[in-house]
Amino acid sequence: MLKAMRKNLKSLAPTLWLVIAAFIIAIFAVWGGAGRLGEARGANTLLTIGRQKIQADVYFQNLRQQIETIQRQFKDLDANLIKQLNIPQQVLEQIIQQTLLLQLAEELGIQASPEEIKNKIINHPAFQKDGQFVGFTEYKRILDWNRIPLATFEDSIRREVIIEKTIRWLTAGVAVTPEEVWENYKKQNETVAMEYVVLSPEKIKIEENPSSEELKKYYEKHRDKYQIPERRAGVYVFLASEELKKEVEIKEEEIKKFYQENKEQFREPAQTRVSRIYLPFNKENRDQVLSQAQELLEQLKSGHDFASLATKYSQDEKATAGGDWGLYEWQKLSEKEKTTINELQSGQLSDIIELENAFVLLKVTEKQEERTKSIEEVRNQIRSTLTEQKARELAHKRVTKLLRAARRAKDLKSAAQKLGFTPQESGLLKEGDPLPEIDPSGVLSQQLFQLKKIGEISDPFYNFKGEGLVQLKQIEEARPATFEEAQAEIRQDYLAEKRKEKAREKIWQLRQKARSKSLEVLAKQYGAQFNTVNEHRRGEYLGIIGESDQIDELAFSLPLKEISEPVYTEKGWVIIKPLSRKEVSREELDKVIQEEKAKLLQEKQNKILVSFLAKLRQKKKVKINYNLFNQINEDILSRFKKQS
Repeated sequence: MLKAMRKNLKSLAPTLWLVIAAFIIAIFAVWGGAGRLGEARGANTLLTIGRQKIQADVYFQNLRQQIETIQRQFKDLDANLIKQLNIPQQVLEQIIQQTLLLQLAEELGIQASPEEIKNKIINHPAFQKDGQFVGFTEYKRILDWNRIPLATFEDSIRREVIIEKTIRWLTAGVAVTPEEVWENYKKQNETVAMEYVVLSPEKIKIEENPSSEELKKYYEKHRDKYQIPERRAGVYVFLASEELKKEVEIKEEEIKKFYQENKEQFREPAQTRVSRIYLPFNKENRDQVLSQAQELLEQLKSGHDFASLATKYSQDEKATAGGDWGLYEWQKLSEKEKTTINELQSGQLSDIIELENAFVLLKVTEKQEERTKSIEEVRNQIRSTLTEQKARELAHKRVTKLLRAARRAKDLKSAAQKLGFTPQESGLLKEGDPLPEIDPSGVLSQQLFQLKKIGEISDPFYNFKGEGLVQLKQIEEARPATFEEAQAEIRQDYLAEKRKEKAREKIWQLRQKARSKSLEVLAKQYGAQFNTVNEHRRGEYLGIIGESDQIDELAFSLPLKEISEPVYTEKGWVIIKPLSRKEVSREELDKVIQEEKAKLLQEKQNKILVSFLAKLRQKKKVKINYNLFNQINEDILSRFKKQS
């Protein structure tokens, strides 16, 4: 499903065409506004970009809006998939980048004219039909369907125009030389077929048991490698949401209110599954193919299996799947086909449809009308969501009260005991170290390393299990490790080096014998991995090895059928044998020179933009409240957890 989502995300209904514009709306329409999050926690600052502070509600509303927009098309979307798609981090980064660009535009005096805004709207993909603007009435209907006010949308388009103009200003000086185009064309189009062998040191068995003297000698030679990093310890109080849920009571009125306010979340979009038989024709065989289509239509009407006939006769990419275009991919079909599909009922077969160069038969195999789940269907889900929210709000309320008391007393432990909480000792932790029971993600230890002096008490920190505070009690400075402290690591490194040396000896032996035996046979004898690739391009991933500039250089420069000397990579020792190459000529490039030049120019402009934004980000001293960021994510993702 993840692959399908990534593939189809930009080719769906008008809803998703509006994601970018809606994103800009979200940033500015709720700027400084107060939503459910604000009611619970106040106007907390999530981002500071230069002098501009962006409140948590901006991110909260935008993330939720984007997730719900995608959910309209993918009803199986859940918290795990949202994390896999990395939507929260992408949304945060987009807010930062767009804010940086808008700040820069203001400094440069870049604006959007009414004519530019108008052109942007009438050429927007969501408002096009058969290459023409749909007209104001339909334009307004699409916005209404997406619940986006006209004025708000048009203001967002103004900002989008400004951002695009700013990007053009930043990349205006970027150019590509003919030689750069040539080198890039070769990189993209030249291929090599080769065999290669990988011998991992991990496959090598070492019988010897190094003595203490050998290990000490190795330690002295590599002393700088062994360091004890700074460690810190503190006293903490952590309130787990699961425990606080026992104190939470959810009333029926609250469930009803949540349902009414969030009905969009429970809407199941209309879904249609389509199968197709595609019969292409040309001028010479049109009548013959039409006769075949008519014969197939009669067979289908008499009860023959559509999938079987599609597998046998259809000539499109879905033929091997019985002609099944699924729930989403059929939306890439022609307008004529989509119009017919929308008119068909579940199980209904179309008449023969004539396209420009093919006859088509369609069948709707599944059709579900858009519906909103009833409150009874989602009652448990709502109860779970509200319970999670209330538990977190209760934790926040208590932690905030404890924080005030602890800072007055300048001691978290005593303040916690007076308020009936149980303080705990963290023990010495490296930055990022987890506390498995309450903090597997290491947020607490990260907080310890943000505190500047002994006795300082942190702001509240959050993870998916709850909320807490920590007070810094001890700092152990970084220092070189003694032999005794690092002995286990030293022994491991010593043996790893021995295995690497022995693996190198074996790969050289293998290479020598390869003059009279095949690499595949020798790889089996030596416990190595053998692989082949028919079309490898520079920069592409190689099975077992991964990406390697060193291997690429050898593959495209070594004489054919010659075996390379061993090269060490992260995966072990490698030898390669190039078998053949497909090379390109400048005459071939000349045929597509403009397209290749434009493609490379776009790549260079993107790199320039990314580099500039990274520098601008440093200059503006972008600060992110990661505790609040994680808390908001958990609040929103809890609404998309699948119910058991």
